[in-house]
Order: sequence, then C-alpha cells, then structure tokens
Amino acid sequence: MSDSILLHVERGLARVTFNRPASLNAMDFEMGGRWRDIARAVTSDPSVGAVILDAAGPAFCAGGDVVAMATSGAGGAAVTETAHVIHEGIRTLALSDKPIVAAVQGAVAGGGLGLMLTADYIVAADSAKFVSKYANIGLTPDLGVSTLLPAAVGQRRALQLLLQDRTLSAEEALEWGLVAEVLPAAEVAGRAEEIAGFWLANATAAFGHAKRLVRMGADRPFAENLDDEAASIGARFDTPESQMRVAAFAAASRKASTKENA
Repeated sequence: MSDSILLHVERGLARVTFNRPASLNAMDFEMGGRWRDIARAVTSDPSVGAVILDAAGPAFCAGGDVVAMATSGAGGAAVTETAHVIHEGIRTLALSDKPIVAAVQGAVAGGGLGLMLTADYIVAADSAKFVSKYANIGLTPDLGVSTLLPAAVGQRRALQLLLQDRTLSAEEALEWGLVAEVLPAAEVAGRAEEIAGFWLANATAAFGHAKRLVRMGADRPFAENLDDEAASIGARFDTPESQMRVAAFAAASRKASTKENA
C-alpha cells in the first residue's frame, strides 16, 4: 500500500495526511490515485463523523508534481486523465456529508489551493503562504481551483491571485476569507483537532448534512435546493438524536420562559 497519503480512522475521526514532504506534498500520478481511493473509503465509512486534512513536512501542498510529470514521458492526455482522478476525490469529499477541517502550514501552491479548499473549515499557521503559479509555467488551473477559489474569496480576488505573480500571507488569506483562522504554527494541529472534536461531540450528522447542503446548493436550481432542505430536515427530525436534542431545547426554553415570567 502506498504511503504518499496516510489514512488513520479512530473513534469517528478520519485523519488524511499528505505524506510526500521531500516533494512539498506535490501530487504525482500515484498520489492522485491514492487521494481518490482514500476519498471513497472515508465517505463510504459509516463510522467516520469528521475528517482532518493535514500534511507532513514544511509545506501543506505544492499542487501537482509538475517535475515528476514532465520527466515521466507522459503527455497531455495522461495529465488530463490524472486530473480527472484527483477531481473525483475532491468532488467525493467536498459533496459528502463528512465535515472536514484542514490544518495548513507552509506553502500552498497551485492545485494545493483546490485540495485545501476541499475542506469546509481551514486553520492556517501564521507562516503559511498561498500562491497560484499556474500561468507562470504556462498552465491553467485544475484540482477545483477555478471553482473553489472564487467560491471562497470572490471572482475578482480569485483573478488577482491567478493573473498576477502574487503571494498571500496568512493574514491576507484570513482577510480575503480563504482561511477561517490563523494561529501560531504550534497551535494549528491542536485547533483542528478541537474543531473536529466539537463536531463529533455534538450532532455530527447534522453538521455533515449542513455542509452537504451548502456545497451542493451552489450548483443546483433554487427549487431543488429547497426540496433537499425540506427532505433533510424532516429526515433528521425523525432520528432519536434529534428528538432528544429538540426535547432538551424545548425544555430549556420552557424553563427560561417560566423564570422570565415569574
């Protein structure tokens, strides 16, 4: 089994770790297939309630391993095929009902932006840097960047990053809305675990479906989204977990109302 991406599942938490630190976790052909396979495994595992996406080494992900692809003898058709494989993994995770938090350090470049944005909540080290670099080497965005980046920061800002040789600092990324939190590097992993733990300790499935509704809603007609919302809240309302939580909420509301009127 490949170790280019590690997967560890314990007590409802799946940890997915990019593990090619010598290559700044850039994805080559083999790693792309591993990413898709792990995405399938994580999203089909009913025991998984939350996911942490992180990386070994000094960088989160430098995107596609252009050097490995260029020296492999592969042509454009093979690159396109690999992009489709990686895209399946991104789509599988992003549209699933598993909430994902990313712990990000160091450089995030090119397709690494798309892989990072597969996560629903991103905690970045204050030393993290974010850059496109596609056009600098004559290539175009892939790995979801042309969709996920403007969804996160808006079209104009996405174009600024893609059409200029610009590097965002962690603080700029926070200001743009590219990441949710910026912390000292030593605190990032712990904070990601805290967020995942919050999901697992509470109504895990409800958080997951809220994420799914938002992600899928971007690409569907409004009426279809409303139908999905109606079906989802009805299905959740009938679960034992929801009934228990709703009853507790109602009891607390009655108690507060009684105290207020006393």
